[in-house]
Amino acid sequence: MSEKDAFFNHIIEGNTNKGDYITLGSAMLAGETVKNAFVNVPLKTMNRHGLIAGATGTGKTKTLQVLAENLSNKGIPVLLMDIKGDLSGLAQPSPGHPKIDERHNLIGLPFEAKSFPVEILTLSEQNGVRLRATVSEFGPVLLSRILDLSEVQSGIVAVIFKYCDDNKLPLLDLKDFKKILQFATQEGKEEFEDAYGRISTASTGAILRKVVELEQQGADLFFGETSFEVDDLLRVDNNGRGYINIIRLTDIQDRPKLFSTFMLSLLAEIYSTFPEQGDSDRPELIMFIDEAHLIFNEASKALLNQIESIVKLIRSKGVGLYFVTQNPTDVPEAVLSQLGLKVQHALRAFTAKDRKAIKLTAQNYPDTEYYDTAQILTTLGTGEALVSALNEKGRPTPLAATMMRAPMSRMDILSDTELKSLLSNSKLVKKYNETIDRESAYELLNKKIEIAEAEEAKEKAKEEREALKRAETKSKSRTTTRRRSTAMNPVVKVLTSATFIRSVFGILNKVMKK
Repeated sequence: MSEKDAFFNHIIEGNTNKGDYITLGSAMLAGETVKNAFVNVPLKTMNRHGLIAGATGTGKTKTLQVLAENLSNKGIPVLLMDIKGDLSGLAQPSPGHPKIDERHNLIGLPFEAKSFPVEILTLSEQNGVRLRATVSEFGPVLLSRILDLSEVQSGIVAVIFKYCDDNKLPLLDLKDFKKILQFATQEGKEEFEDAYGRISTASTGAILRKVVELEQQGADLFFGETSFEVDDLLRVDNNGRGYINIIRLTDIQDRPKLFSTFMLSLLAEIYSTFPEQGDSDRPELIMFIDEAHLIFNEASKALLNQIESIVKLIRSKGVGLYFVTQNPTDVPEAVLSQLGLKVQHALRAFTAKDRKAIKLTAQNYPDTEYYDTAQILTTLGTGEALVSALNEKGRPTPLAATMMRAPMSRMDILSDTELKSLLSNSKLVKKYNETIDRESAYELLNKKIEIAEAEEAKEKAKEEREALKRAETKSKSRTTTRRRSTAMNPVVKVLTSATFIRSVFGILNKVMKK
């Protein structure tokens, strides 16, 4: 048996599945595509998470597009983080191209141009379905981790939430949270001290500064109502195809704090909302996080721990997370060790550091007699990748340098007219794009302060009137006393008169002469 035949059998045997699967392309040997040596990923293990990595321009985004399309075809909804703004073309079919036909002929797969059901979402004021969440939904623990607070400051945030729960004060947006922070050390200081102990103004000031920093990255647009319901990510169209939900993030590349906040909020909400799936034959939802380094590079240690915990636990909910980044080293080792599917496009070795990174990357893949993994990582062409997945029993599939299939949808963005048409037919736009600012902690606390100030003013006015009345009474009393003291008694008046005194002296003079 020739080496090519042995390799073909090796790939076919390792990629045969009993259940449903997705075909990524055909395996390559010695730089040539081996026709019909299909590299498959079973749906059963797609909730084991994954990584799509490679240098700029090697085809990562097209691989993401291929996975999203095929998942949608299988009725599995997808959520994409579109950092670069080049994924909206999924809503339109590919115009086709001779090079696409040539590629698919080498692979052994027929090419079919298709459009897919797409929903455009946004965190900011861009066109799309607005994604929001309330401060209350975050809870004190998650909010403290996002703000990177100390233990003492986190305790204060917990007290704030407890006070709002006890007093039925809805915490909807950051305006509410800032107001209650100020109230705790000003107008409501005594009330807080009586119920929860003393709260330091220095600590609330530090928390307030962290909130302002988050606001400056646009978080005030994210916090509020109407809250997005994560069940709306699980929709399928009338043909049974899963919706591809694309979150437009082109305007938050320089705001990693907001990106991390949103991601952690979404993952936490999905984990708390979705039911346990157990060992299911297919995932409920697949999420692709493009430019994943934006999450990990700016995240605090507490935030990283939270992400790592959710990555480990969310698999049981039938949710798979796929990180898309340039270098696998961008992803923390604790997360990298949890990833089942790895699609590694070419890496470039320009420096000693690059060469070291390539050697480390090669060690993440199964050993194979058919490739020098470190060497082939630098020689892969555009649209080619090393693929290693988990089979239905959870074992790694044979490592295969793969000629990746082309996307069925447009490899370009939608025009403004096409985007407008897509949004005008969206049911979710009508549901979520109305801004609601109902009575919440900010308004209720202002009312409480106004009532307290009115009562205080009323009490002060009463005290002033009583003081004035007392002063008037005292003044009258003094006047009466003076009048009494200055009104001379008639007897005293006679005794002190000059006539009486002369008479007395005359009598005394006569007595003394005798």
